[in-house]
Amino acid sequence: MAFPILVIKFGTASITLPTGELNKPAMMDIARQVSALRDQYHIVLVSSGAVGAGRGRIGNYRGDISQRKAAAAVGNLLLLNLYSRFFDVYGITVAQSLCERHHFANRDQFLQLKDTYEELWESGIIPIVNENDVVSNRELKFSDNDELATLLAVGFGAEVLMLCTSVGGLLDPDGNLIRHVPRLTEAVFGVVRTDKSSMGLGGMASKLTFAKLATRMGIRVVIFGLTEPESIRKALDGSIGTQIEPQPMTLSARSRWLGSGSLVVGRVRVDAGAATALQRRSSLLAVGVAEILGEFSAGEVIEIVDETDTALAVAQARLSSFDLANLPSRQNVEVANANDIVLL
Repeated sequence: MAFPILVIKFGTASITLPTGELNKPAMMDIARQVSALRDQYHIVLVSSGAVGAGRGRIGNYRGDISQRKAAAAVGNLLLLNLYSRFFDVYGITVAQSLCERHHFANRDQFLQLKDTYEELWESGIIPIVNENDVVSNRELKFSDNDELATLLAVGFGAEVLMLCTSVGGLLDPDGNLIRHVPRLTEAVFGVVRTDKSSMGLGGMASKLTFAKLATRMGIRVVIFGLTEPESIRKALDGSIGTQIEPQPMTLSARSRWLGSGSLVVGRVRVDAGAATALQRRSSLLAVGVAEILGEFSAGEVIEIVDETDTALAVAQARLSSFDLANLPSRQNVEVANANDIVLL
């Protein structure tokens, strides 16, 4: 049976103690609450906590990149063993999924990932996802699980994205909870506190950034905490936490994948004429590219910005940055077809 997709992300502070050790009672309760939703949703559980769980096993831990990777290698095993044990109480098998950015940047690889998850759901298995920190060539501080959860939600067409935080939702400058956000505007970004836990990498600013992407793609976002009994169900029903409304969206699955700004690997700056043509749903021609920003290959997703660096669109490039820079003539050469462009 096809259920709507629910992506739930638990931050480090939600499932670890101040010492960095995993909070077993909290994880047991997560397993109990998530298990109760299995008959209503296809669930993806994105869980932080691996670095915090493993760092105590690394000698003379200082927190540099190689040590964080080593801590993640140890911590992921500890994390999944506990989740497996706690979900098994409810007759649920869990699967580990360690993702890397290229799984999302390449459409074919992403579809393979989606097929695997659908096979897991058919067998009643819940995938538990984390970034593959051990081999990632990006420093951990530039990648957090808010981003990973959002990419999964957008790419899979999730109905709801839930982001669990230690502060229970979006707070205004006075520390009061903001219960409902119809639309994530600059004004909302300006008044919300950007506190960050000492254990995690992402803070509220990160959650807002990725919540904006998710809501733009038609996904309801809930930011909540685990302080109340049955908090996951209550947050899903809208009685606790912050509810951020989805925006109207009619994009195809492929366009949603393209429209995720986090998939961008390079950028091009276009002149005023090209910017106007894009708004008319025209293709991007090489003659309109004023500057190439970063390297990209043919088939990868790029961001298109105007002369003021305002993001206009994302697109799947038909040329690599090298080929674009070395064209003998830019006349009538297509950088991105209109069908491969999603306006932002």
